[in-house]
Amino acid sequence: MTDADDLRKVVDAARGGDRAAFNELYLRFFRMVRGVLLTRVHNPSDVDDLAQDVFLQAWRQMHSLRDSMAFGGWLRQIAVRQSADHRRRSRPTEELDPSAPAATRPDEEARYLFDEVRRLPEAYQETMILRFAEGMTGPEIAEQTGLTPDSVRVNLHRGVTMLRERLKGGSR
Repeated sequence: MTDADDLRKVVDAARGGDRAAFNELYLRFFRMVRGVLLTRVHNPSDVDDLAQDVFLQAWRQMHSLRDSMAFGGWLRQIAVRQSADHRRRSRPTEELDPSAPAATRPDEEARYLFDEVRRLPEAYQETMILRFAEGMTGPEIAEQTGLTPDSVRVNLHRGVTMLRERLKGGSR
C-alpha cells in the first residue's frame, strides 16, 4: 500500500466518524498546522491552543471535505482562516504593573530571526517555518500542504537567500 493509499484510507475512516483515524491525522499533520499558525499569529504562546481549535473545526467539518487526498491543503486553509480570525479578535494588551518581574524572555536571537522570517513573502515564511522550526522535510511539507516538491525547494532556496540578504543588512 502506498502512502497516498494509506492517507486516503485514514481520511475516509475519519470522514466516517472514526476517532482513532482522526487522531492519526492529528499526529501526522500537527506540525504542519503549527507551522502555518506560527507564520501568522504574533503571539507564539497562542499557537498550540489555535492548533487544537483547527483540528476541532476539521473534525466537525470532515463531511465537507470532497477529496480525501486534499486533506492537507484543506486543513491548511482552516489554519489560515483560524489565524485570521484570531488576529481580528486579538487586541493589544498592556502590562498593568511595570514594576512586576518580567517572565523569562525567549532567546532574543531566535526571536530576531523569527521576526525576520516573518518579513519574507508568505510562501517563503511558511515553508521555512515548517522546515526549520517544525523540522519537516521537503517531501513532508509538499505532501502535507499540497505544494509540489519543486515548489517547496524553490520556496526554501529563495527564502534562505532573502533571509541571508536581510541578515547581512541588504534589505532592511
